[in-house]
Amino acid sequence: MHARTWLSILSLPLVGAFTLPVLQQGQAPKAQPKAGAKAPPQDPLAGLSDIQDVLSLVQQNYVDPPDMEKVVGGGVQAVLERSHPLNAYLTAEDLRLPDPGPAEAGLVVVKRGIYASVVAVTAGGPAAKAGIQPGDVIRKVDGDSVGRLSAWALERKLRGPEGSTLDLYRYNATGDLTKTTVTRQKLTPSPVSVKQGQGALLVALPDLAAGRGEELKKALAHADRGQTLVLDLRGCQRGAMDEAAAVAGLLGVQGTFATLQEAGKSDRAVAVSGGGKPFAKLALLVGRSTIGAPEVLTACLKKGGARVLGERTPGLGVERARFALKQGGAVELVSRRWVGLGGEKLDRQGIIPDQVLRLADTEDPLARVLTALQTPAPAAAPTKAS
Repeated sequence: MHARTWLSILSLPLVGAFTLPVLQQGQAPKAQPKAGAKAPPQDPLAGLSDIQDVLSLVQQNYVDPPDMEKVVGGGVQAVLERSHPLNAYLTAEDLRLPDPGPAEAGLVVVKRGIYASVVAVTAGGPAAKAGIQPGDVIRKVDGDSVGRLSAWALERKLRGPEGSTLDLYRYNATGDLTKTTVTRQKLTPSPVSVKQGQGALLVALPDLAAGRGEELKKALAHADRGQTLVLDLRGCQRGAMDEAAAVAGLLGVQGTFATLQEAGKSDRAVAVSGGGKPFAKLALLVGRSTIGAPEVLTACLKKGGARVLGERTPGLGVERARFALKQGGAVELVSRRWVGLGGEKLDRQGIIPDQVLRLADTEDPLARVLTALQTPAPAAAPTKAS
């Protein structure tokens, strides 16, 4: 069956739920309520009968015998993605699939309808070697259209056995759809790197995985705190929030780290862990590959007076949880959102730098940042209350 035909079928439950008229043809119009009368409460489940009618019509009248499991599953997936692109519906068959393998493509993507946006590329990884960059748009993965894949399925396709290949069909600068083949490989986490400059220290943090706080503590054990520290988070992808809170404490922050918003619970302030002496001046380098926990850390340090330079971050300060279904499948839902100390809703806007700074791979980031710090920070534009 043609892909557009399936797309039409998959959208039918949504049409039934949200757009079919409530009044049936031939019914008499309802009497208008009297002025000042309180409207009766609406039944939130009223649309379910419409959905059942639509499914029955598809099953009885469609030209080809439809796979009703795909029809329902596609409708559920569409509803989930309307709430957040990282939400996913998993069938019982999905849950029985084996692990795809330990090797990775070295990129992070976020599904946007029928496309996937590349939001991060691991430096020196397979995708970077193939020329893929943040901001690229992917249409197909190994011949499968992105629109048919959930976020969970899309992430699985990026992994596989060591040395296996992955075909990505992406749009280039001229708008042409080109095929790029990536060879998956096991990625070894890079260590924390430290570079001493003239009165300044550049520290690159690759991620916030378990143990990064202790590693950074050892790296800064003998550092002169009277100098400027430039913390490079441009390639810092994801990690644990407790490690981010530990890094904030190590850099002299005290009190609240961020606010956690969780479904069904009251907002909870998360405290900074550990303690350390602050540097005389702190600057942060961020970019489109600063994702998740590093975004929350940046918001905390920015509120504490750190100057933020670089490019706007994607806004993926969220966490997912998996919930089992009685029929044997599951759903993965974004159930936690982190709000920065500056009020940034980090599943939407990301971190907006105080000063835009784009660096080429051949440039010395420490020298560029120190030059930028000599100029006053531009006045922040007023923001609308959300």
